[in-house]
This record gives sequence, C-alpha cells and structure tokens, in this order.
Amino acid sequence: MSSAFTLHTDGGSRGNPGPAGAGIVLTDPTGIITCEGGRYLGEVTNNVAEYEALIWGLESAASHGVQRLTVKADSELVVKQMKGLYRVKHPGLKPLYERARAAAAKIGSVEYVHVRRELNKEADDLANRAMDAQATVGDAVWPACDGGQGTLFG
Repeated sequence: MSSAFTLHTDGGSRGNPGPAGAGIVLTDPTGIITCEGGRYLGEVTNNVAEYEALIWGLESAASHGVQRLTVKADSELVVKQMKGLYRVKHPGLKPLYERARAAAAKIGSVEYVHVRRELNKEADDLANRAMDAQATVGDAVWPACDGGQGTLFG
C-alpha cells in the first residue's frame, strides 16, 4: 500500500455567520504540494466554512486519484463528526456532513486528525486571503484541483 497524501483544511468566518472562506492544501506523500487554494464563501457560519473546506479538499484529493489520505483540520467538531464520535445534530450541517462522507467514499482510506491552529497555518492563510480578496486564490480550482468547474453550493 502506498503512503498517504495529506490534506490540510480550514474554514473561517468573520462573525458567525459572517464573511467566510475555505482553505485547502493537498500534499503528496513526500510533502510536495499537489494543489492549494482559498475560496470566498459569502456569508456563512464558521462550521459551514469548515465543512465546505473539507468537501473541497476531499473532492480535490479524489480528482488526483488519491487512495490513502490523512485529513488534518483544526475544527474539533468536524473531525469528531467525521470520525463518528459526535452526532451531527444541527440540521444545517447534516447535508454538508453527508456530502463530505460521499466525497470521502471516493477515496480508499481516509483518516481524520485534529491539529492545533498553529499546525494548520497554510490552510488558514489561504482561507483568510480568500476572505480578504472575496475571490478564489491559489491554484486549486473549485470544486477540485483538476480544473473542474462548478460550485460546492448546489
């Protein structure tokens, strides 16, 4: 079995809800960046932004044919929900959780790891740059880094 790719994801909002962004960094098993990007999300909650980043990152990994993936995120809620340790109670998060599970199912093996914010700086920076620019930044194309078209809202 090959080594795992690593996906760092982060979502944030300035206000809750407020102007929000998502950031992703996908690296190959040697640590080389496969793709990275930030996307402005409009006005949503922090938890919605975290899930949108996760979905984007999972879709990007799947588009690159990744079979083993370690997801590193600083949202304890999202990580514990994706691991099945917390139930998804909020009705607004249930569809996002289902979309994340569907995206993860396209990858052979996905492990979720909660990391401290300072260990997720690159994804956080991309989310903030996207919020500042109110645009997509980096080389990742929404919804996936392979040049896919469309939107995650739909």
